[in-house]
Amino acid sequence: MRLLLALLLALFAVPVGAAPALDRLSLPKGFHIAVYSDQVPQARELALGAKGTVFVGSMDAGKVYALTDANQDGRADQVRVIASGLKMPVGVAFHKGDLYVSAVSRILVLRDIEDHLDDPPEPALVYGNFPTETHHGWKFIAFGPDGKLYVPIGAPCNLCDKDKAYAKLTRMNPDGSGLEDVAYGIRNTVGFDWRPSTGKLWFTDNGRDLLGDDVPSDELNRIDRVGEHFGYPYCHQGDIADPEFGQGHPCRKYAPPVLKLGAHVASLGLRFYTGKQFPARYHGALFVAEHGSWNRTKKSGYRVMAVRLDGAKVASYEPFITGFEQDEQVWGRPVDVQPLPDGSLLVSDDLAGAVYRVTYRSGSR
Repeated sequence: MRLLLALLLALFAVPVGAAPALDRLSLPKGFHIAVYSDQVPQARELALGAKGTVFVGSMDAGKVYALTDANQDGRADQVRVIASGLKMPVGVAFHKGDLYVSAVSRILVLRDIEDHLDDPPEPALVYGNFPTETHHGWKFIAFGPDGKLYVPIGAPCNLCDKDKAYAKLTRMNPDGSGLEDVAYGIRNTVGFDWRPSTGKLWFTDNGRDLLGDDVPSDELNRIDRVGEHFGYPYCHQGDIADPEFGQGHPCRKYAPPVLKLGAHVASLGLRFYTGKQFPARYHGALFVAEHGSWNRTKKSGYRVMAVRLDGAKVASYEPFITGFEQDEQVWGRPVDVQPLPDGSLLVSDDLAGAVYRVTYRSGSR
């Protein structure tokens, strides 16, 4: 897996220190995008502290960053490394003053972090018994409205049947106790959020590889009850039986996706938009970061999409930010999105090592 990651980094390499090519991006009329910070190597999951600190996890950089905008001009004026030497610390989640960090088999915590950005504490172990495999072993994490920390366990493979030991979503108490399973048949979710109006959890899931360019699709799913099974490895995108594991496991047995997002788009972080700065049509919408394909004849993804909902149904699925890939050339790969209290939206990009900020001004072009 380490070799595969190294090959992917080489394949998508951009010059060190190169400025993000924001002039290549397209957004709906009235929206603007600017660099929040371009000093965040391999920026992955985003989390927001109570005092406005933006926390950012990373992949092979092994670091956790804290971004602060002291003068509130919409750009981070200081980037601190608050933890280093960790194993794929992709996930970050802020809870009651503490920052929780995922590191493959471990969940760590930095206590009272916003009061100690210049002298961060050593990460303390919260839980240390997750699987050690790095294939889909990095973890997006988040606290739910129930006060529990939700942690996925991805499949340690492209396709394998590990029963209920892998390919699932779990949750635990903040102190690491009470670990329990929430849902199954989830190949690799690297993004989830709770819809404010219903409290239900929505998540992206990456479809399997090696069935061709156009199948199966990545999925947008909703958990309606604890213990639901979403199909993997038996059924993909709700209606494709797996050639190897599908026999005897009809797709009707499993929860279908709310929306098919497209094959190999690598849908990752998502958040519901709860701000007021953007036009009304985006209020309550889901923004989804699509990291982009690595194994498709013609590239797909490399964009941020907006999913507008009408009740429990999808009203539209449309591009919000495009242009990270042009003519098969890639300079950016969106990973996560995070609304800020002023209604703007942050977007992380691990290829450019940057975080961007999207704003809206009525009447502007």
